[in-house]
Amino acid sequence: MKDPMRYPGLDLLRALAIVWVMFFHSWVVGGLGPDWSWLSRYGWMGVDLFFVLSGFLIGQQVLLPLSRGLPLRFGDFYLRRAFRILPAYWVVLAIYMLLPAWRELPGIEPLWKFVLMMMNLGNDYSNPAFSHAWSLCVEEHFYLVFPLLAWALMCRPAAWKVIALAAVVVLGGIALRAGIWLHDTAAEAAGAPERNWFIEDLYYPTWNRLDGLLFGVLLATLKVFRLPLWHRLQQHANAVLVAGMAVVALSLWLFRARAGLLGNAIGWPVLSLGLALLVFAGAGKRSVIGRWPVPGAGWLAGISYSLYLVHKAVFNGVQVQLGETIAPLGVAQVLVYGVASLLIAALLHYAVERPFLKLRGRVLTPHRAPGAAAAERA
Repeated sequence: MKDPMRYPGLDLLRALAIVWVMFFHSWVVGGLGPDWSWLSRYGWMGVDLFFVLSGFLIGQQVLLPLSRGLPLRFGDFYLRRAFRILPAYWVVLAIYMLLPAWRELPGIEPLWKFVLMMMNLGNDYSNPAFSHAWSLCVEEHFYLVFPLLAWALMCRPAAWKVIALAAVVVLGGIALRAGIWLHDTAAEAAGAPERNWFIEDLYYPTWNRLDGLLFGVLLATLKVFRLPLWHRLQQHANAVLVAGMAVVALSLWLFRARAGLLGNAIGWPVLSLGLALLVFAGAGKRSVIGRWPVPGAGWLAGISYSLYLVHKAVFNGVQVQLGETIAPLGVAQVLVYGVASLLIAALLHYAVERPFLKLRGRVLTPHRAPGAAAAERA
């Protein structure tokens, strides 16, 4: 049975997000070579697109029952997230811990930080293997806090509370990141011990990366509580799509120096706004990206979580085993890295993800909450 909540535009955006991230890491880990180092400036933005998508889909799952006056089943929500996230994550974590040869870099943070989803807090970037788990930690913190916050706000709902909270997150984030940047650059100039403070203090911590999740949740709030307005705006989805691309282009300019003050102060909310406009355009059938499915995008979106988990380790394996052999292929060698990653990700998806999702369906179907389909693949 076809999922009525499945939109081709969202599949396309999710597929673009994972490809975007993979191209970024193909330069970091190896594969494209120094001529493609420009990817290090912008390739990381795919993660922010994932954040907006997650905020939108999970936001609907949490807000729909609350909007109908139904109780929010916290146990069901957290079990759904656990079945979705943890099995594949634990398999890959075990590989990283038990098979060091598969790590893209030798050093790795302590096991307990990964188990407790805290490796993005107080991170030591001199131990960077499986570092891309930082974004999973941000999402897990969002899953823990957002349902409680939404429930509390709905006890006495008011639009001004949502607006005030959004303003606090955005303006507080700008002030916090700017303060951290100024403090760390001053300490570096004063001769503080050398470390990658940009990653450790700015890029990884959850409190600095709330913008994408926030804008996704605001989209979900609009759809759940102002559905007629949502439908009216969807009539202009292509204009919104163009506006989103323009705002993302502005964010590229703001982040022309990735670790600079301008990008890290105001770049994150600007980028998140632009990506949210793209998600809005994709969350309907009226835009160019939402009207027709792109062949392969749905499948790639479906395995994107497994692909995110394994791609850096696979890149390293290809580099070690085949690097010298495929080097003469030039840019075409990226196909070898990509195909190997797809194969391993598909194995993880079909052998681990899918069985646990089916088990989740059997365990939770009797108590399925309204709106659960909106986040089935989130």
